[in-house]
Amino acid sequence: MPFALDPLDLLGTVLGLAYLYLEIKENAWMWVVGSVMPMIYIVVLYRAGIYADCAMEVYYFFAGLYGLACWLRGRRSASSAPLHIQPTPRPLLWRLALLAVVLWGGLYAFLAYCTDSRVPLVDALTTALSVIGLWMLSRKYLEQWLVWLVVDGCSVGLYLYKGLYGRSLLYAVYTAMAIYGFVAWRRRMARA
Repeated sequence: MPFALDPLDLLGTVLGLAYLYLEIKENAWMWVVGSVMPMIYIVVLYRAGIYADCAMEVYYFFAGLYGLACWLRGRRSASSAPLHIQPTPRPLLWRLALLAVVLWGGLYAFLAYCTDSRVPLVDALTTALSVIGLWMLSRKYLEQWLVWLVVDGCSVGLYLYKGLYGRSLLYAVYTAMAIYGFVAWRRRMARA
């Protein structure tokens, strides 16, 4: 496949970089950008035949609205205190890991047997982990960065394989920035 950048892929990449910058800065505007960017990538990913990721973009849109509400209202239990970065409670980590495996298996089965997807295993994995990672981000759990590290690293190869060069570049940057974000958030958490 010859190298060519899809204009929508490029626009989504620019928005994705803005999103990442705002996420590292803990700026709530990231959720607004994170609600616009999926509209672009629904088209891009559907055309590329990456169906679970395409469906994930619908989730990203609604999760962006939910995340914005959480961050602005500090929604945790009945409290309206602002959210602060915190470690994920260990019992919750185990439940999230189990949920990720169940989602991965279910998505894989659907993609492998009900679609013409040529990448069901990786597409299902990145989608399942993205569901978990985005929910963790809405709660400002530190370890969400580690989930994104796995998602982003796997996504680089997936998007290169499918010829989505802008998105692949974006996820290469995301991979590096997940490490930076984890370190930056851990420092902020220690100072708080």
